[in-house]
Amino acid sequence: MPANTADHEIFEAGDLDLQSGETLRGAKLAYKTYGQLNAGKDNVVVFPTFFGGRHTQNEGMIGEGRALDPDRYFIIVPNLFGNGVSSSPSNATPPHNRARFPGVSLYDNVACQHRLVTEVFGIDKIALVTGWSMGAQQTYQWGALYPDMVERIVPVCGSAKTSRHNFVFLEGVKAAITADSDWAGGSYEKPPLTGLRAMGRVYAGWAVSQAFYREEVYLGLGYASLEDYLVNFWEARRTSADANDLLLMIWTWQNADISGNHVYGGDFGKALGAIKAKAIVMPGRTDLYFPPEDNEIEVAQMPNAELRPIESIWGHLAGGPGFNPVDSKFVDDALKEILAS
Repeated sequence: MPANTADHEIFEAGDLDLQSGETLRGAKLAYKTYGQLNAGKDNVVVFPTFFGGRHTQNEGMIGEGRALDPDRYFIIVPNLFGNGVSSSPSNATPPHNRARFPGVSLYDNVACQHRLVTEVFGIDKIALVTGWSMGAQQTYQWGALYPDMVERIVPVCGSAKTSRHNFVFLEGVKAAITADSDWAGGSYEKPPLTGLRAMGRVYAGWAVSQAFYREEVYLGLGYASLEDYLVNFWEARRTSADANDLLLMIWTWQNADISGNHVYGGDFGKALGAIKAKAIVMPGRTDLYFPPEDNEIEVAQMPNAELRPIESIWGHLAGGPGFNPVDSKFVDDALKEILAS
């Protein structure tokens, strides 16, 4: 295949009938590829994006000498619906834009990604699916939906089903946005910046651990103070995004369940048991909303899985692609190990 020189490409998926009963009209799945598909089409890695992230933000784990080396693997990074690059409330055409954009599940996302992989590239085996956070949730979904296709999975700091506690955390995140009068029920004329800033501060208390703050790790990252970190990292991450896009991705996250589909009919144990792929499941030891205990329950029901926690005080961010060198190397080493197996 010719080298991909564009920033990203678009898979025109047509009208998608969604699990919500709604239709996503003229669905566009944005993706980027790295490396070359070999003749046997057996060097494929699928690396989905995370909440609010885009394909470029996965690049911290892609490169020469890393596990995801484009000289060896053909890496496909599909963008989550709602992230502002794939079909999203912010880029849809009226009257189906903004708050009228339909609810899109992880099943819907992964089913469309499967179409991309098979229809565009003619791939029938995937060497590895991996991802962080919501990317990890998509990784589980890939393993459960396509067990004969996916050979290995490494979900990092995510779960196969959003827990009740995680759901409640996200209720607080939603409330921060929607309490801003400028949100206007999703029909805002100007961004609800007060709500987005509040969302950033809610997030800041959950995404890293108590020890991260106690040891003032943010000072070592170049921030002058705690307030500087809150404003220029957390508030900035959220005020640069579209509120309706964030709310759609929150809906997707809250409704994540690999068994919540016609294949498994809500039988979570059956869905986990169906994952044939060799798996290394990598929770962050201090992750406050994807805690290791949830993954322990999942791994116990998966036939070929190992639990390998990231021993880090970075909380959920321990698994972020390239977020910090020590934790990124730990994840990269696990990816190298499983790819070599």
